[in-house]
Amino acid sequence: MPSSKFEPNDDIFDFVIKKANGLKGIADTSLEIIPNQCIQPKEQRLDKSQIDNQESIPTIDLSNFDDLNVEKAIQEAASKWGFFQIINHGIPIEVLEDLKEAGHKFFELPAEEKVKYYKENVGADESVLLYWSAIGDKDEKVLEWRDSIKHGCNPENDSNLWPPQTRNQVLEYQKWAKPLAKKLLDVLLKGLNVNEIDESLEPLLMGTMAININYYPPCPNPSITIGCRRHCDVSCITLLLQDDTGGLYVRGTKGDNWIHVNPIKGALAVNIGDSLQIMSNDRYKSIEHCVAVDSSRARISVPLFVNPSLDNVIGPFPQMLKDGEKPVYKHVLFSDYWDYFFSKRPSGKASLDFAKI
Repeated sequence: MPSSKFEPNDDIFDFVIKKANGLKGIADTSLEIIPNQCIQPKEQRLDKSQIDNQESIPTIDLSNFDDLNVEKAIQEAASKWGFFQIINHGIPIEVLEDLKEAGHKFFELPAEEKVKYYKENVGADESVLLYWSAIGDKDEKVLEWRDSIKHGCNPENDSNLWPPQTRNQVLEYQKWAKPLAKKLLDVLLKGLNVNEIDESLEPLLMGTMAININYYPPCPNPSITIGCRRHCDVSCITLLLQDDTGGLYVRGTKGDNWIHVNPIKGALAVNIGDSLQIMSNDRYKSIEHCVAVDSSRARISVPLFVNPSLDNVIGPFPQMLKDGEKPVYKHVLFSDYWDYFFSKRPSGKASLDFAKI
């Protein structure tokens, strides 16, 4: 049976990952100082001096989703910021609250229950996966202060394999969130003079989807670790539900500043991923973001990643190039981009170089 108490001489990766105690298991040990393998290099920590309290990402009210001004606001936010929040999006508040609560219930399970969902060797198409992010070369790996579980939301995935603590809540959220994601993509494509998503475009824009639940335990030394290092998403778009703890930061328009995404009850954050930046030929921006952790509160976030199918080819839409605009990117198989992205992750915006001409 997996151990539930971390001792100083324990192999931390064995304790956290293979025995599925997670970072929560470390936090529950009430250490005064976190283990060395959780201390981030200085350049990967959030530099408080770069936090800009003067800027904030747009919040867009979707009450009148079909209003041309709303559509324009979405397109402009995707071009300038790459990140925005949406309110009055139609997903009932109880669906969102139930989903966050389900995340707490799952991550508060004993390790011997959670370990059932861990696999050592995985592919991109897993139906369910409990995972951690340990970054760096073999002897220098550093853990991000986060426990995560992925729910694959594709026809070939079997939701019966999902944990009973999260299954119904994720299915209910997916029922509401998938049409919302499609409508947002329709609006974004309209800004690129691309017709609405038809049967030929759907696999390219939303061929694979996953709903992850991230659990960030309280951390006794939050300034020297990170919940999630600075990174961009590989997706077309990501919809993010976050609780009221806070901690999500995105790159501001000045390039070296960070902006806090203040939690708004019932809101979702939306960000552009690398795939849509490539398809839009840089019209829309995939923006770096990171997550700081709290010293006293656990944080739950739930990203829905809306990705191309792995066997699709991504590249600039023809509509981007018809007036003589030069392509910034070549056409690449999404599975190749996916493999490169995750072999380099987190590398900020550097992964885009793989697809550049």
